[in-house]
Amino acid sequence: MNWNDLKYFLALAREGTISGAGRVLNVKHTTVARRIEALELSLGTRLFDKSRSGYAMTQAAENLYQQVVSMEEKVQTIDRQAANQDAALAGPLKLTIAFELANRLIIPKMGDFCQRFPDIDMQLLMTKNLVDLAVMEADLAIRMTPNPPDYLVGTEIMKLHHGIYASPEHLHDRSTKTKVILFQSEQKRPDWVKQQARDAEVSLRVDDVGSMAVAAANGFGLAKLPCFIGDTQPRLVRLDVHIPPSDWGIWVLNHVELRSTARVRACKEYLISVLESQRDLITGNLSN
Repeated sequence: MNWNDLKYFLALAREGTISGAGRVLNVKHTTVARRIEALELSLGTRLFDKSRSGYAMTQAAENLYQQVVSMEEKVQTIDRQAANQDAALAGPLKLTIAFELANRLIIPKMGDFCQRFPDIDMQLLMTKNLVDLAVMEADLAIRMTPNPPDYLVGTEIMKLHHGIYASPEHLHDRSTKTKVILFQSEQKRPDWVKQQARDAEVSLRVDDVGSMAVAAANGFGLAKLPCFIGDTQPRLVRLDVHIPPSDWGIWVLNHVELRSTARVRACKEYLISVLESQRDLITGNLSN
């Protein structure tokens, strides 16, 4: 049985559609359909029932599914153990990181690392949806989180600090009511609004902290931002308001089985030093 064919089986079983499986595997949907058909022919049984809503596993597929998942886990273990034996400071290295962390803190400081290790193929995966280190989609992660998953090892560099920010024009405009910018997930008014702008109107809701900073800089109102974003966004002023440190910290993490890989270790140490060098910015002490 071809493991590559079984990867297509798992993707379709998990996604439920040919197009969804194709996106996961980064192939055309026709390729998925062809590989599933080949697998069904080799097994001599139908694996999926097609309907308007997608593809559903047959009983034969359900019987096969857990066995294939176990095979996948064994293949991933072999991949990680092989990568762990790599002592050379060369080869691909994938770092998953939030967009604003990358652009404001990491990318401006990465030139020295790339010059020191020209044989490391540095790849940044900037996405809101954190890719899975467990299945080797990335080697390292910089995450803003209160608690990282148990299968990752790493270092909490420091806690996030926040401030309340607005444009100078908004602060000086007494002709209009105070306005605030909130996240879409904040259905109730957060504590900082109740304390600092109880009667404020919600002018805008966003799902991205970088967009919130830009909106605040363009006069949409007050916004609670991490200090490393608010203090680096042009045309923003931080109010003289104390906000306790967040429960969330900035972590540099890798999979437990990759801790001794030379290029991962070198990059991890460099990233920690980059973040430490910007401690005042992250903790909000830069402009004090």
